[in-house]
Amino acid sequence: MNVLVINCGSSSLKYQLIDSGTQEVLAKGLCERIGITGSAITHQGAGGEKKKTEVDMPDHTTAVALVIEKLTDASVGVIKSPEEIDAVGHRIVHGGEKFAGSVVLTDEVIAEIEKCSDLAPLHNPANLIGIRSCMEIMPGTPMVGVFDTAFHQTMPKKAYLYGLPYEYYNDYKIRRYGFHGTSHDFVSDRAAQILGRKREELKIIVCHLGNGASVSAVDRGRSVDTSMGLTPLEGLIMGTRCGDLDPAVIPFLAGAGRECRRSHRYLQ
Repeated sequence: MNVLVINCGSSSLKYQLIDSGTQEVLAKGLCERIGITGSAITHQGAGGEKKKTEVDMPDHTTAVALVIEKLTDASVGVIKSPEEIDAVGHRIVHGGEKFAGSVVLTDEVIAEIEKCSDLAPLHNPANLIGIRSCMEIMPGTPMVGVFDTAFHQTMPKKAYLYGLPYEYYNDYKIRRYGFHGTSHDFVSDRAAQILGRKREELKIIVCHLGNGASVSAVDRGRSVDTSMGLTPLEGLIMGTRCGDLDPAVIPFLAGAGRECRRSHRYLQ
């Protein structure tokens, strides 16, 4: 079974075509600067070299069509026709409390994903663009959504609730959701395999370290705590995120700034 995996951003689209039986990556690539001058696609078939081609991509639907074109190309492709793609898997950042696992994408599911967009305004709208673009190009191909937040839906209330009035959770769903769930799920499972143990027998600390970073506690295969919160900002220091920060730092610096300005005027 050939599965096309899509990770869609606001101006980019990463993809891999995977043989789910052998888990072999048949091809992979990146469409970048979609809707921006200088757009290009970098494509690499299994065992081949990366080939970057500058081509106009005014929107994500054009990008998806170009991906299919590369995958079926006589010289750099790995399949003969789009019909050889059995399913498309979409990485979706936020599934809120609605999704605790991967689901087939239907109109009803897409509507629920849209409701989570205010929790991930930079990610979910872009993910939805990729989903709709693939549905337009491959209308008969099953689409599945895989959520970053799903793995952490097993956290108990003592882990996901904040020390805030409970109505903030009831009315606005302010809670710790956690992210990088697909990574934490996979790594905890793989660690158990390497140890020659069943994951259900182990308590594992998983570290997802990169430009974005998070840590989770996995108890017998279930996430029970994680470092990221309502948004990916909370937790560890990252490349473009400050991580946990005492909120008093902001008013303190604002006050210190006023004192500096006063001192500056006095010295003048």
